[in-house]
Parts: sequence; structure tokens; C-alpha cells
Amino acid sequence: MTADGVHVVFGAGQVGSALIGRLVAAGVTVRAVSRTLPATRSPQVDWRNADVTDAEAAIDAASGATVIYQCLNAPYAEWPERFPPLQRGVLAAAGDTGALLVSQPMTEDLPLASTTVKGRVRAAMTRELLEASEAGRVRIAIGRASDFFGAGVVESALGERVFANAVAGKRADFIGDPDLAHTYSYVPDIAAGLVMLGTDERAVGQVWHLPGPETGTTRQLIDLISDEVGRRVDIRSVPKLLVRAMGLVSPLMRGLAEMSYEFDNPFVLDTTKFTSTFGAAGTPLATAVSETVAWYRTRAETP
Repeated sequence: MTADGVHVVFGAGQVGSALIGRLVAAGVTVRAVSRTLPATRSPQVDWRNADVTDAEAAIDAASGATVIYQCLNAPYAEWPERFPPLQRGVLAAAGDTGALLVSQPMTEDLPLASTTVKGRVRAAMTRELLEASEAGRVRIAIGRASDFFGAGVVESALGERVFANAVAGKRADFIGDPDLAHTYSYVPDIAAGLVMLGTDERAVGQVWHLPGPETGTTRQLIDLISDEVGRRVDIRSVPKLLVRAMGLVSPLMRGLAEMSYEFDNPFVLDTTKFTSTFGAAGTPLATAVSETVAWYRTRAETP
């Protein structure tokens, strides 16, 4: 077990914030590192601001760490330019401190053979981590998740265009076929999975798919949203040509257009390896949807 010592979380965004809360609740000593500090910060956390693309700054921020979590991200449309330098800064920090690096970047042994720009970036970043591990420069555990949702998650396939629209009484805009099986990950489950990887030696040196709600179709998920908002939420499947046209003015839509292939075929995350090793985990889909709708309602009511 590696629950003792300082656990350093790089990134305080959607996943990082959930992870920080989970670690604090577990009684772990936590340091959070981000380029800009959030306006509201837990007094139980040692907050540091640093430009992690500067390796020396990243090393300094991680001083004394026993576990490092890589939860940094880059704007979706700027992944190729901005994401790899962030990982390299965290990798330098893990190498310098000797801390276990838990990274959150389909079974675990599928070949890294993506043909999209973002997919190739993600594959190259994964190879970089694995090569550093094989060379003995760092100890790693990689956790993977699918498209995620939850409180605070707005820039995702289910964010503004599904949950927010439903709460506002509008139809859900969706890219792809809503009647295909698709795994969606719930942010609190991702956080719980990363904590497990950071505190159990059995996780070291391997890639893990993090468990979450049961897999169904997107239509079934939207039916659960309908139950929560008390009305039928209609689905508008946005044609790819329209998505590409919207991408001319919206970087987010341009990125979604590139990755739309994930919604044209069944997309199921196999978490058997994780659950057979660490035990059953994951929030029931109905509960995850209910909690997410409640957050969107609160946000809509806030002036």
C-alpha cells in the first residue's frame, strides 16, 4: 500500500477536483498543482500553482511526493500542441521524486493503432509512459476511462448538449447512433479508481480500465434523464456534415467531429481486469444520472 506520504495531484479540473476530494476523504495528505488556483480551495489541501510544461517547476511542485496523479488536460482542439508537454513535465517530476505515477490519459492490451490526430497523440503519450516504465525511470499505473459525465462536466458528449439541454426543457443533441451500446464513465468513479491505483501495489506497471456505471445505449441513458426531469427528452442526432460545418467556428465541435467514429459503432470499455483484481466497483447508471441532473439543476438556478 502507498497511502502514506504526500499524494500530489497535477490538475484541478473535472477529474482532478473529484480525485482531490476522494483523497481528502480517505485521510491522505494531498497537494494539488495547477497553473491557476481555483477560487474556492479546501484548507485540507496544500495548493500550489505551477506551469507544468516547465520541468523544473513541475519537479519543485512535486517535492516529497510518494504518489503523483496526472489529471492535467489541454483544450480539446489543442491536444497535439499542448497535451504532450504537460505529461512530460509530470513525467520529469515522477522521475525526480521516485513517486508512483498514476496517469489517466478496448481492453487494456489493444494495440495503439489510432488513425485520428487526437488518437495518435494519446497513443504516443501512452507509449512514452510505458517506455519510461520499461526503462526503469518511473513506476506507473495507467487508468483509462470512456467519455465521462458528472457534476461539473460540461465539455463532453453528454454535457451541455444533453444534460444541460434536458434540464432547460430542450431536446438532446447527439452525434452518432443513440441505439448502439456505449460505455460512459462517471467522474466520481474515475476518481475512486485512480485512488485504488495509487494505493495498491498490484496496480503498478499496468494499464487498467476504470469501472463505472453499467453499459447500455445512449438512448437508455437519455430515458433515465427523462425520468429525472419529468418529461420525455427527444434526441436530435446531429449529422456529421453539420458537425463539421459547426467546427468551422467552434473548436470543441471540430474536435468532436474528428472523434465521432466512437459513436458510429458499439464502444464498450471492458473493466473485467480491474474488478477481478480489486473487486466490484462503479455507481449504478440511474444514480449517476440522478446526481448529474441535480447538479445541472443547481447550476441553472444559480444567478
